[in-house]
Amino acid sequence: MTSFDLDQIDHLLSTTRAVRKRLDFDRPVPDDVLLRLIDLAEQTPSGSNQASRRWVVVRDPATKERIAQLYREAGSGVLTGLAAGEADERRRRVFDSAIHLAENLERVPALVIATIYGTHDGSGRPGLFDSVIQAAWNFCLAARARGIGTSWTTLHLQRAQEVAELLGIPDGVTQIVLLPVAYTTGGDFRPAPRRPAGEITFFDQWGFTTSTVPEQQRTHPGEGRGVSLDIDVHAPPEQLWPLVSDITLPSRFSSEAAGATWDENQQPGPGARFHGSNACDDAGHPAINQLMEGRLSWTTSCQVERWEPPHEFGYCVGDPESPSARWSFRLQPMLGGTTRVTHSMLVGPGESGTSIVARRNPEQLESIYEGRLRCIRTNIAATLAGIKALAEN
Repeated sequence: MTSFDLDQIDHLLSTTRAVRKRLDFDRPVPDDVLLRLIDLAEQTPSGSNQASRRWVVVRDPATKERIAQLYREAGSGVLTGLAAGEADERRRRVFDSAIHLAENLERVPALVIATIYGTHDGSGRPGLFDSVIQAAWNFCLAARARGIGTSWTTLHLQRAQEVAELLGIPDGVTQIVLLPVAYTTGGDFRPAPRRPAGEITFFDQWGFTTSTVPEQQRTHPGEGRGVSLDIDVHAPPEQLWPLVSDITLPSRFSSEAAGATWDENQQPGPGARFHGSNACDDAGHPAINQLMEGRLSWTTSCQVERWEPPHEFGYCVGDPESPSARWSFRLQPMLGGTTRVTHSMLVGPGESGTSIVARRNPEQLESIYEGRLRCIRTNIAATLAGIKALAEN
């Protein structure tokens, strides 16, 4: 069995960035290096194992200048407008670096265009892009391992026909991506901020998440399970913040939420406390429903953990040191003026009614949690739909 240095591999995978401002325009990238990168890229899987990819390396200064001109005509104005209107500092830096690349594209030692024989039929079925994208990314990884930077760009595809005529690419061949290739100008790269896998990976059912708490460290079998759903809303975060931070809003759409009030002398903000009321006829499983005769109702004490207008509102339920659950809203601005609203719930580490029932009925543990999470998923979806309707109307 081959042994790899996993730390080095993980570092490579987590720091292969889109390099724009740190490209060395003056140091050439030899042909043998580029061919080696393409050899490695070609080791990726291909649909039906057909060798349909073709690579175009552009070095000629006049040709690079014309491609750069088409690239700028295709989108530099759009990038400038996005950068000027972007309030988030990190996203604005991304747009600024993209503008820098557009303004200097012809100075890059080599432009590599990954292409494939075939044209997409628009059916939405895989079979074209899925045979080349992974190869192009392998090219980027292999380059990164050698101190060479790349940037995944598709802006030129808006002028793909003119690029094809310039390079002699025949009809029936599709350009997939343009990769500016150059050695980098010193220093290393850091992993980018991303949502953890436990929040964006679903198990068995859409929206069902799990945490990375090792099983032997969990206080009960349900700890770390949860639900997370998203919806895209045509409204800015500033318009959505008053909705998601309103503790009474879920009761307008959820079949369980029955209202909430801030505790006496509490103002909305970090550390503030409130009480939420809940009531339902079915909590998702007969064993849970048997906790109380007739209609289920309960009140929870909650404390705000995250209050970052206009991006995140989160609170814990029960003891802040060991809450029975954590709930949150996140607002992520997207291109085109939309905002992705994420509404999540995470179980534990403290006990809840569900965990108590599951402990008493170990033979039904999985069905108990699945039934309860299905109910929560239904109500989270209804709340998100309600927020979208309110904001867009």
